[in-house]
Amino acid sequence: MPLLFEASVLAAEVDALGESVWRDHPQKFPGNSMLPLLAAGGEPANESFIGEMSPTPELLRCPYLFKTIASLGAVAGRTRLMRLAGQAEVTPHVDQGYYWTDRVRVHVPIVTQPTVRFECDGITINMAAGECWIFDTWRKHRVENDASQSRIHLVVDTVGGPDFWTLVDKGRYHDAPIDGWQCRAIATGGAPLQLTSERYNIPLVMSPWEIHYRLNGLLDEADPSSPLTHTARQLSATFFKAWRSLWVQHGDSGNGIPLYLDARQRFFDAIPPEVKAMVLRNGTYFMDGVVALIGKIAVRQP
Repeated sequence: MPLLFEASVLAAEVDALGESVWRDHPQKFPGNSMLPLLAAGGEPANESFIGEMSPTPELLRCPYLFKTIASLGAVAGRTRLMRLAGQAEVTPHVDQGYYWTDRVRVHVPIVTQPTVRFECDGITINMAAGECWIFDTWRKHRVENDASQSRIHLVVDTVGGPDFWTLVDKGRYHDAPIDGWQCRAIATGGAPLQLTSERYNIPLVMSPWEIHYRLNGLLDEADPSSPLTHTARQLSATFFKAWRSLWVQHGDSGNGIPLYLDARQRFFDAIPPEVKAMVLRNGTYFMDGVVALIGKIAVRQP
C-alpha cells in the first residue's frame, strides 16, 4: 500500500510500554507473543470477536501508533502488535475463522530484519520496516525469523472503508513495479486523526443469504469437475432453503433457536464423509471450513 511510517518512532513507543504488557499468543505458539491495541471493550485480556473494538490503555499511550492505525482510512477491527522471537517461526497455516473471512489483514513492520521471510501461497518476500502490506489470509502462509532480534509487526484486521480501498487501488503487487509509484509518508505530530472502529461483527443468527454466500465461497475453492463438489452444492442448496424458511418466521429475533440448531445439525449429518474430506485450493478440508464459517457462527448461543 502507498503509505510509509516512521518505524523508529513506532519502535520507541512500543519499547516504552515495557515487557509486562506483552501476552502469550492465544495458541501458545513458541516464540510468539502479542500486545492488544484494539480489543472488545478496550480490555487487553478480552479475546472476544464480539462487540465494540476499542483502544486499550497501551494504545492510548502511543500517539503515533494511534495515528498509524487511523491513517489507514479504515474501520479498524481487532488490532495488536505481533512479536516473533529470534530463531522462531509462525508455522504454515490458514486463517479459517469467521471473523477473518471478510477482513483484510494489514501489516506494518515496526522492528524487523532483511532476513525475515514471509511466505504466502508459495511466494516469499521481506516486509521492510515502516512499509504497509496486505495479503490474503485465506491462503496458506508462514513467517520465519532467522535473526537473533525479535520481529514486531502492527497487525490490523479491517473490513476497510472508502478511503482504505482507494489506497488499495493505488497500491502495487510485490512483483509489479510501477514507474513513478510513491508512498505517502505519515509524519509524527500534527492534528490527531479520528480512529473509527467496528461495533457489530458477529450475527445473532446468520441470514440465509449469508449462509448461501459462505457456502458458495467454500465450494468455489473446490474442484469444479469433481462429483463431490456437485453433491456438496446440492446439499448446501437444501440447507439454504431450510434456513430461509426458518428465517422468514423468526429472523434474528432470538426465537426459534432450537429449530435453527436442528436444521444445522441435519445439514451436517447429511454430508457424506468423502465430501467432508474434500480438499480446497488452500489445502484445508471442506468440512473444516463449514464448521468455522457456519457451524460455529450461524447461531450465537448465550
